[in-house]
Amino acid sequence: MSTAVEHDVRHRSGPRPVAAPSEQAPTQRRWRHVAPPLSCDTDALRGSLPASLPAQTSLERASADPAPLLINLTRCVVEILAGVRSLEQVTRWVTDDVYSNLIRRVTIASRSRAITGGQVRRPRLTVGTPIVTRPCEGVVEAVVMVHQPTRSRAVAIRLEDLAGRWRASAITVL
Repeated sequence: MSTAVEHDVRHRSGPRPVAAPSEQAPTQRRWRHVAPPLSCDTDALRGSLPASLPAQTSLERASADPAPLLINLTRCVVEILAGVRSLEQVTRWVTDDVYSNLIRRVTIASRSRAITGGQVRRPRLTVGTPIVTRPCEGVVEAVVMVHQPTRSRAVAIRLEDLAGRWRASAITVL
C-alpha cells in the first residue's frame, strides 16, 4: 500500500507524508513560484535605512526616469544567468532577497552547463522598450522583452524608491 507524498519547499529534508487538509496551516506555501503580493508600503523599508541618507520629495522622485535602469538591469541579469557577468556587479541595484534568488539561479545554471558540457558565451540579445506601470508612489513595475536569436524572454522587475535611489525588490526572468 502506497501513501501520498508531497515535497515541502521550505525544508530540504525530502519527502514527507501528506497531512489531512484540516491539519495543514492555512499560511503554508507549497510552491516556490507562488509568492504573496508585494505591498506598496515602502515606509517600512525606508525605516531600515540610515537616517543620514537624504530623502527626496515626490516631485524629484517622479522626474527620475527608471527606463535606463530597467534596460541596463535586464541586460545584466540575462548576462549573469548566461555566466558572462559577475553577480556582484548588480548588488547596489537589488535588495538582499533578489540577490539571494539570483545566486540560486546562477548556481543552477552553472551546474547545468557543467553537466551538459556547455560553454559560457556572451548572449546576442536585443532589449526592448520597458512597459512601465506605477501602482503607487515610489514603486515602479515593468516588463522588458529580451529577444535572442533562438528565443524571446520577458523580464519582470519591481523597483522601489529607497532613499532617493531605485532598487529592484523583485526580478523574474520568464
